[in-house]
This record gives sequence, structure tokens and C-alpha cells, in this order.
Amino acid sequence: MSAFDPGFDALPPQLPIFPLTGVLLLPRGELPLNIFEPRYLHMTEDALAADRMIGMIQPTEHESSRPNPPVYRTGCAGRIVSFQETEDGRFLLTLKGVCRFDVEKELPLKRGYRPVVADWSRHRDDLTVRGEGIDRGRLLASLKSYFSVHGISADWKAIEASADERLVTCLSMICPFEASEKQALLEAPNLPERSKILTTLVEMSAHAKSPGRAGPQ
Repeated sequence: MSAFDPGFDALPPQLPIFPLTGVLLLPRGELPLNIFEPRYLHMTEDALAADRMIGMIQPTEHESSRPNPPVYRTGCAGRIVSFQETEDGRFLLTLKGVCRFDVEKELPLKRGYRPVVADWSRHRDDLTVRGEGIDRGRLLASLKSYFSVHGISADWKAIEASADERLVTCLSMICPFEASEKQALLEAPNLPERSKILTTLVEMSAHAKSPGRAGPQ
């Protein structure tokens, strides 16, 4: 953990949320963001002026055209660890995942963005890196099949050298799963359970794309 990471007691009681379908942030993962919509530019300005925290969360209505669709109960807060202003008025951010949160209630709009009261109590353990074991062999085997059928090249030496949590976190965040599947990964209670869900999703995707699989009749 970084010396700049907040402790549990320093987590803010209120948090701006950034609803994005299919986007997953997990504790200690890093997420690049391109901020251009006016309300989220305001959100970023306010976050930079305060504790640099933004809550990533998914809408429950994935195809909704409403400006403020309902969101899942659980998201993950990230701290802005780097940012850049562009000449055309955007922010390029990197969020580092800190801790998951539950939405206790939503507050009135603030400068167009959505703040919530955040309940961190169920997720205190997110702040601790744990040495929980995963079925690494099965995960890597399924990943090789997945990359093969999708035509993805990979640095296997780097993958095999990655610590368990980093491996599961990075794969969970970057693999193009459905929004509901991303939410299942987010809400997994611990690393072994998240790894099991990830492995199953990778195996299912590899099987669906396998050349030997029969197509529709």
C-alpha cells in the first residue's frame, strides 16, 4: 500500500459517483479515465479540491437514456493518483481503487453530478492485502485458452510472475465481460471467490468462441 492511501477511519462519509456501464474498479487496481462531460468535469474539480475520491459504480439499466439512471448498491471508490489537463478542456485521470462502498442514500445533485452517502462498513477488509490462495493453475489454463480463441497475444512471463491479487484484479478489470458479470466480480466477498468467478467467466467465453463449437442451426 502507498503512504498516501487513506485508512478506514479517513474514508469520506459522502462520495461523488461516476456511473459507467461495463467499467470495473477494484481495490488497488488502476483505472484510466477521460473526463469531458461538464458535470463530471465539475465532479473532478471538486474531488481534486477535497480528498481526491470518486466512486465508480454501474447503472442497473444498462441501455438507459435517462441522465441519472438507478445504480447498483455497491461500487468501488478510487483516489485520483494522477491527472492531466488537456488543451480542449478534458481531464485525463488515473484512479487507484481504495475500498468498495454501499450506497446508503443518494443526495441532491451537486453542480450536475451525483453525490451519495457511502457505507463502507461491509468492506473494511478491502484495505488489507491478504495472502488468500487461488486456483492459479486452473485460472492460467483457462486464460491461455481464452487468449488463443480470441487471438490475443500476451506476455506470459509477466502474467505468471504477477502476484495472485494483482493478476485477478487486472484480468477482472480489463476482460470484456457483461455488466452483470463485472458486478459479480466486484461483489465477490474475497479474492478466492473472485478468482473462481473470473475463471468460470473466462472458461465460458473461451468455450463459446471455440472453433469446434457448433453454430446455430
